[in-house]
Amino acid sequence: MIRLCIALPFLALGLFAFLSAVVGFYRFPYVMSRMHAAAVGDTLGIGSIVIAVAILTGSAAATLKLLVILGFLFLTGPALTHLIAGAEVSSHPGAGKDYREEDRR
Repeated sequence: MIRLCIALPFLALGLFAFLSAVVGFYRFPYVMSRMHAAAVGDTLGIGSIVIAVAILTGSAAATLKLLVILGFLFLTGPALTHLIAGAEVSSHPGAGKDYREEDRR
């Protein structure tokens, strides 16, 4: 019962991060802002949920495996986001400079 009370705020934070990432992904007008919302929400959401699951399991071996997964996700997520941003900048030389809402249409 104590573990559940400790883990529930982490689960709620993770779900809120995922929800805000989805809303940001659909509401932001520009590719880079959408990508930022998705990356931050994804990293914070996964981190919070993995911490909650580690608290709920209580096993040292399972917690270690979850931390390895979390480390892998924290290393690969920003790297992939950086690669996608690089592809956007290289395919559109003026990407991000003087962006206007009309350019989106």
